[in-house]
Amino acid sequence: MRTGKSVSVLPTDRRRLQALIKDRNAAQKHVWRAEIVLFTADGVGTNEIMRRTGKSKTCVWRWQERFMEEGFEGLLRDKTRPPRIKPLGGEAAERVVALTLSDPLGETTHWTGVLMAKASGLSVSSVQRIWRIHGLQPHRIRQFKLSNDPHFVDKLRDVVGLYVDPPAHAIVLSVDEKSQIQALDRTQPGLPLKKGRAGTMTHDYKRHGTTTLFAALNVLDGTVIGRNMQRHRHQEFIRFLNAIEADLPPGKVVHVILDNYATHKHPKVMQWLHRHPRFTFHFTPTSCSWINAVEGFFATLTKRRLKRGVFRSITNLQAAINRFLDEHNEKPKPFVWRVDPLRVLAAIERGKQALESVH
Repeated sequence: MRTGKSVSVLPTDRRRLQALIKDRNAAQKHVWRAEIVLFTADGVGTNEIMRRTGKSKTCVWRWQERFMEEGFEGLLRDKTRPPRIKPLGGEAAERVVALTLSDPLGETTHWTGVLMAKASGLSVSSVQRIWRIHGLQPHRIRQFKLSNDPHFVDKLRDVVGLYVDPPAHAIVLSVDEKSQIQALDRTQPGLPLKKGRAGTMTHDYKRHGTTTLFAALNVLDGTVIGRNMQRHRHQEFIRFLNAIEADLPPGKVVHVILDNYATHKHPKVMQWLHRHPRFTFHFTPTSCSWINAVEGFFATLTKRRLKRGVFRSITNLQAAINRFLDEHNEKPKPFVWRVDPLRVLAAIERGKQALESVH
């Protein structure tokens, strides 16, 4: 201790210092600061404190003085120091944001961190920090499609009405086809998942043909009627409608929700519909396949059975799809529409206004 200075520790502070030293979860810098104070209070000399704690003389003196000035709480706080690099001003952030909202130079499609750093004269980390603060993500893009159907509102209410309040004693089916499902086989076997390493799969593959899955989702109970066919023409669609007719209980009215694919409106399909009066077709608005409930089933099928699957023949692929259908129908869940149609209409209106303002 420097001449003319002494450290006195109250009993309460001593208990707190000792508890801090014994705490296994305490930061080590707090532990050796407390040791310096306790050694000083016990009369240990500066050189001995330096030897026991492994700290320099100026460091020992600093924390002795900090404890005398601020007490126990002063040991837990580091003094702030001016940054080595001058902080960015608001003008730099505004410049980066303005540049990000404009098109990059030349034929570059979007801004990257490196491009923005060169254009703004800042570091890449500074640019990324500004983007993060302002919620800007120029590397991402979301796809959209606004329906131009003149009867959009009527069709939306018709389809959503079937989901929310289906007719009594009727069956509501969401029907569509998933075409061009490829039977892909990998050129080499992949490695399994293990700790510290993701599973592997070769980027190249062998094609063994394609199949088309026709599916009809029963909105009320969640079961799916599915058939694999080689093509998706009106002939196959009529065969699938016949399969639906044979599978459903007789005498019940059937409401079928379809998209606007030309096959669904083929004259021979309309003739089939005329011969089966208990069937009624409800077409979704154009460019609105997301309204069709069976699309969710297709997404689940792709994610859980097709995307990482290895199929050495079309037969192998169709068998896997049929097994997935059987597993789904063992524990089906009714489809529940949760979106308010008014919110959908409001979002469509906002999208149209935004497009008109830009173009």
